[in-house]
Amino acid sequence: MKASTTPLALALCVCSVLGDAPSTSGTEWKKTQLLDDFTGTPGSLPSSSNWIIQTGTSYPGGPAQWGTGEVETYTSSTNIRLFDSGHLWIVPQRSSSGAWTSGRIESRRNDFAAPAGGKLRVEARIKMPDVTGSNGLGYWPAFWLVGGAFRGNYSNWPAVGEIDIMENINGQDTITEVLHCDVNPGGACNEPSGLGHQGTCTGSRCPGNFHIYEVVLDRTTSPEQLKFWLDRKLQYTITETQLGSTKWANTLHRGFYVVLNVAMGGAYPNAIAGFTTPTANTVPGVQMSIDYVAVWTTS
Repeated sequence: MKASTTPLALALCVCSVLGDAPSTSGTEWKKTQLLDDFTGTPGSLPSSSNWIIQTGTSYPGGPAQWGTGEVETYTSSTNIRLFDSGHLWIVPQRSSSGAWTSGRIESRRNDFAAPAGGKLRVEARIKMPDVTGSNGLGYWPAFWLVGGAFRGNYSNWPAVGEIDIMENINGQDTITEVLHCDVNPGGACNEPSGLGHQGTCTGSRCPGNFHIYEVVLDRTTSPEQLKFWLDRKLQYTITETQLGSTKWANTLHRGFYVVLNVAMGGAYPNAIAGFTTPTANTVPGVQMSIDYVAVWTTS
């Protein structure tokens, strides 16, 4: 649902940049649950074996405008396609009448989970839309996970759990990483804001450049931990202690599905801008490019 409806109330970061993320070249990440590098015929759609393309302005019977107030209509046409040598493009477009369209894909599997005593790792290499200032108002690219039980229900958010691995608002040179849980408003995750952290990319600007966005759910430690990584550097940690064991288990001891989309406008971009977005100055046609998406678990 990705329903950040107010400016993000950032929780205290438990960890800072402390080291590199685990390498897949070792023995820890033995089970590949999903690996898609989007190779295929340019102009075609991503693999239907891996992905569901959502269309319209809501789930069937779900809240209007995807529950967030975003203004675009998702399509399976020119808004989403494979491009060049192994990239998926999601491209917001604006019609001559001012109507916005964009793209949203979700993993067909909705059972990506950390095994008891093990770990779940989800990452993607993404170049966010290269927009800034007034021409980026309303852009809302995101890479996130939703609890699998949300499919077919659409009324159990945020208890179903949501992990926002990367959100970018209005072309700003920042990302947010957020956990949503429990009840709305309030609850263990301070909804609708969630427990979150705001970070910046190093080496190059976040929008317009490829960076690696990643989350690891670690059930090998006590208390268990949810760790967010950016370009292999640890950014933010949420622990089981912060939610309490019961709410932690209800939120994170479950299967998830992956979502990649570029929303336009909505409550979150509007709140950050202080007015309604997108505007007449917002530039259409600037893509989010995804190099790969991968999901691993330990044995």
